[in-house]
Amino acid sequence: MRKVCLFLLVMAFSGLAQREAAMKADLAGQIDAMKKQAQVMVDSVFSFGELGFQEVETSRYLSGILEKEGFHIERGVAGIPTAWVASWGEGKPVISLGSDIDDIPQASQKPGVAWHEPLIEGAPGHGEGHNSGVPLNIVAALAVKKVMEREHLKGTIRLWPGVAEEEVAAKAYYVRAGMFQDVDVCLFTHVANNFSVTWGASLNTNGLVSVEYLFKGESAHAAGAPWRGRSALDAVELMDVGWNFRREHLRLAQRSHYVITNGGDQPNVVPPTASVWYYFREADYDHIMDMWRIGDNMAKAAALMTDTAFSSRLLGSAWPGHFNRPIAEDMYENIKKVGLPQWSEDDQTLAKALQKELKVPVRGLNTKVPEMRVPPPPAPTDGEDGEAAGNMPTGGGSDDIGDISWNVPTITLRYPANIPGGPGHNWADGIAMATPIAHKGVVAGAKVQAMTMLDILLHPELVEKAWDYFKNVQTKDVKYKSFLRPDDRPAIWLNRKIMEEYRPRMKALYYDPSKYDTYLEQLGIKYPTVR
Repeated sequence: MRKVCLFLLVMAFSGLAQREAAMKADLAGQIDAMKKQAQVMVDSVFSFGELGFQEVETSRYLSGILEKEGFHIERGVAGIPTAWVASWGEGKPVISLGSDIDDIPQASQKPGVAWHEPLIEGAPGHGEGHNSGVPLNIVAALAVKKVMEREHLKGTIRLWPGVAEEEVAAKAYYVRAGMFQDVDVCLFTHVANNFSVTWGASLNTNGLVSVEYLFKGESAHAAGAPWRGRSALDAVELMDVGWNFRREHLRLAQRSHYVITNGGDQPNVVPPTASVWYYFREADYDHIMDMWRIGDNMAKAAALMTDTAFSSRLLGSAWPGHFNRPIAEDMYENIKKVGLPQWSEDDQTLAKALQKELKVPVRGLNTKVPEMRVPPPPAPTDGEDGEAAGNMPTGGGSDDIGDISWNVPTITLRYPANIPGGPGHNWADGIAMATPIAHKGVVAGAKVQAMTMLDILLHPELVEKAWDYFKNVQTKDVKYKSFLRPDDRPAIWLNRKIMEEYRPRMKALYYDPSKYDTYLEQLGIKYPTVR
């Protein structure tokens, strides 16, 4: 009898596994059938080329597609005009899909051309590849929606855009607005040059606060009566000098950078106003807050030295990310199932030509999925200062997905839609982003995303494990505290003037899929164009 029961149990599990495999094969087939739709979305968003908080065309276009597919759209969420949430389905689990949509200043670039050649000199462009992530999520969501309808599966799918990620200026407001209060799992996506997903914390990423300091002095004739002026620009420069000396005495993990956003009007007028914008990056909340305190003290000192006054405003913030182990491990199995795209000779030719142009190792596109990275063990503290003896954070970039990761189990799927070797935030990182490289990477990434969504729908225990890790490992000793203060508001004025300057010329280059098969065809670019 025991053998019979065991046999029946094995057969049942086998049947479930076969059904699940068939459903994943169906998802992959559906997504392959949406290749054209993916290409059109990727190329269209590339052509819009909008900076943070000004993603008007991008948001209208992407949310409009989802609305036509039966999703309910809530626009203007968290007080941000270009933010939206698209929802479909009912009940649990609630699966949240996010990806960024903004681009980079002065990164305009002709796609498929393996050297620097802007579409419009000085204009913004997708030099980070953010034109690809939401299209990936839309394709995945539409495929899963069909399976849910056919199989009568309960659950809710929600999609949203990462607005102004380059300013790390929106997702903390999403959290504050309650966008994730009932979410079970968040599956975020970000462009890369290979597949990867990680769990735990990272030693080479930071959180940050983005702060602008605004100094006010008194104008005067810079030659006739300079003694009657009080230079706000002097205050900015003294603050910057002080900060640059202080760098030596900050932890290795810190990253800090600034731009002078207002340096005065003209040389013969003592500047009555001036401002400087800082990013203060560190590896944890307390060290970020300490850098912010030091920055405030530098501003006070500069104001005292110049007999000026100052105020400051928070323009953005991000927690260091911590990603969910059970979901990441499940997603990695789907990455192995899908594998990397089959790159053509033309794809590899473009990649190698760009790498040669950039004077980096010429190795072409990746053809092997890397092993999943395992985070290093926590470093023991050593000595009276409490600093870690080993595995110290080394610092790096930031992404405000970190705030979401401390409020709901979250992972980031990195998908292969770009060329290895780019410097990041640069025209070179836009070259592949409206070419077959990006199109193939988005399709492959959508398959992984859809298969992971299906796992979450079919396996309630996966959600339980994700929350167990979140509650008993990730947040056992570290609790989320927003950098936002009660009176802070999204900096929705950022980049408005730049887009007002360039948008009229950029509109003439918007992709028209009713006339052209691809954006490359519309631009008259032979793929690939190399030296």
